[in-house]
Amino acid sequence: MNGILVIAHAPLASAMGRCVSHVFSDPPRCFAVLDVQPNVPPEETLAQARLVMGQLGCPTCLVMTDIFGATPCNVAQKLVDGVSSKLLTGLNLPMLLRALSYREDSLDALVTRTLAGASQGVMQVAVTAPQNQNRRSHDQDQRDHQQ
Repeated sequence: MNGILVIAHAPLASAMGRCVSHVFSDPPRCFAVLDVQPNVPPEETLAQARLVMGQLGCPTCLVMTDIFGATPCNVAQKLVDGVSSKLLTGLNLPMLLRALSYREDSLDALVTRTLAGASQGVMQVAVTAPQNQNRRSHDQDQRDHQQ
């Protein structure tokens, strides 16, 4: 089983963890979150991340962060360097739920499925007026929000 670690700006990591608790009835094994607090040196955050990752007790780990180039991602890059882990950035809830659902797969397959979950979870939703509804006079766009 792959470990899954979320490292993100506070309070996003904890919020993602609460969302996971809401969706899954049992707490997922090998899953942890780490909020990166403002004004905490990156070296201290890296030390915390190493402890959390070690506590997962998994031979491999998928680490996910919120923003490429920001402190959580920079810390995570150092964390996964030289260990059996992969790093994804651009965290969203669909990708996290997908990762947790497929954490039994190989690490490479897990990365592929997680990336698919991330992109498939982002879409534009068309809002169309129900049939026979009168058009509002203040609507300037005659297409009525159709795709």
